[in-house]
Amino acid sequence: MSDWLHVHEGHAPLIVAMPHVGTEIPPSIEPRLIDPWRARKDADWWIEKLYAFAAGLGATIVRTTISRTVIDLNRDPSGASLYPGQATTTLCPTDTFDGEPLYQPGQEPDAAEIAHRRATWFDPYHASLRVQIERLRHTHGSVVLYDAHSIRSRVPRLFEGELPHFNIGTNNGATCAQALSDAVAAACANTPFSSVVNGRFRGGWTTRHYGEPARGVHAIQMELACRGYMDEPSAPFTAANWPTPFDAARAAPMQAALSNVLQACIAFAQEEKP
Repeated sequence: MSDWLHVHEGHAPLIVAMPHVGTEIPPSIEPRLIDPWRARKDADWWIEKLYAFAAGLGATIVRTTISRTVIDLNRDPSGASLYPGQATTTLCPTDTFDGEPLYQPGQEPDAAEIAHRRATWFDPYHASLRVQIERLRHTHGSVVLYDAHSIRSRVPRLFEGELPHFNIGTNNGATCAQALSDAVAAACANTPFSSVVNGRFRGGWTTRHYGEPARGVHAIQMELACRGYMDEPSAPFTAANWPTPFDAARAAPMQAALSNVLQACIAFAQEEKP
């Protein structure tokens, strides 16, 4: 569809959204940043490679190459916090997950620039998601929107201790049928990896905005701890050690587990009647 938005249309009742895999920063923005590496540090590293098998299952894949520093496609465009009282980043972040400033003083985007970024990237991305949701609803009746993410296992500003490998989010059961949440949780439990449902990450704006179980749209977020599929260096993370390269052999056990998760999503949608 464009050079930054990529859509692979599949036939199964499953959409895998990847809003944070991008690392591209336009030349009009990058010189204003303190450190280009810092601006890319919080990407969902290698998620597009980790889920490369999804197309073979018939999934539709919607992903972007734009960095979340430019615009976070999984934030409420109104500016409302998804986790009131807890640290988080905004639609156009000005700091990293660790609280480090992204922009040189006085170079942060103002309201007009934020509106322009929203019109340029946020709105087309979500328009594309909506098109795919309605296409598959028309065919299948029910569809699962699976929002795929990852994060470093330890980010003290965002959460205490070490994150479980699988972090399943349904906004406390509001965004999908309990049967889907149970099926995904069961698939995760049948692995060597740890998991939690509606822990620190309960689903971002995408999950909460599109999840309408009564209409047959079941949205669920999966936040993976990076250590499940790639090597995480001991702190501090630097440009010299992060991200570590994608290693197919290292990622294989996690990929096998995720294949079962996505197949459980498809099976649920095929059986569900809206």
